[in-house]
Amino acid sequence: MVINVFFCLLSLAFIVPLVLVISISLTDENSLLKNGFRLFPQEFSLKAYKIILDAPDTLLNAYGITILVTVVGTFIGLLFTSLTAYTISRRDYRYRQILTLYVFFTSLFSGGLVPFYILVTQYLHLKDSIWALIVPYLLSPFYILVMKGFMDKLPIEIVESAKIDGANEWRIFFTMVLPLSLPVLVTIGLFISFQYWNDWWLGLLFIDTQNLVPLQLLLYRVMSTIDFLSNNIGTINVSVDLSDFPSLSARMAMAVLAAGPMMIVFPMFQRFFISGLTVGSIKG
Repeated sequence: MVINVFFCLLSLAFIVPLVLVISISLTDENSLLKNGFRLFPQEFSLKAYKIILDAPDTLLNAYGITILVTVVGTFIGLLFTSLTAYTISRRDYRYRQILTLYVFFTSLFSGGLVPFYILVTQYLHLKDSIWALIVPYLLSPFYILVMKGFMDKLPIEIVESAKIDGANEWRIFFTMVLPLSLPVLVTIGLFISFQYWNDWWLGLLFIDTQNLVPLQLLLYRVMSTIDFLSNNIGTINVSVDLSDFPSLSARMAMAVLAAGPMMIVFPMFQRFFISGLTVGSIKG
């Protein structure tokens, strides 16, 4: 009983802020300034959404870039992660321990921001390209180790029997190992997709072309612009009347538009997510 009450309270702690964000985005700006934030809008208004969607080309382009980066990055990242994890999970692989140590070592240390920037721009020549938003997140040591922990539990006899039947390594991997690893694949796939969807840092570092700006970076720029206009409304000269601009509700409306699709995707894969996370974390 106590555990159930605890998890109900924990669920409310996650749900209430989300409801509050949606409520603020649907509340009139004057009502927010007068009455503060409420879980239910006192004066319903869609003005923030109308302003944001008034010129949807930029928003739709940012959505397209983010969706493309998320789909391509998740697919390639999941493929590379599963290939690496399967290789170091094979007990008959001679360099298994050395490669596992190498993967683990890279999770403890990094080269730093400056070498990372030089690598991407000067050596890989990815600056101002769509691949600058994809390549840096393709492999993560943590995801590799989690997937390795799951694949360690797959019986080696399956591989040996497949070899006796004449199957090569690629066929074993794609037709036997991957189907058996579906829970952990969905789990890691969700982690990778969330990382790509929520990322704005790579765009800030490497993207200057407006047509390649991802959704989260656009959200970051909009928030910064709203903050600047709100804080300097009396000292700047603009041709638009900003006195009635819904700065608070516009911020929350952008947050809802940016987070909405992933809130729909996650419940669809929730049972795979829980199964893959718990089984894959038993042995690392």
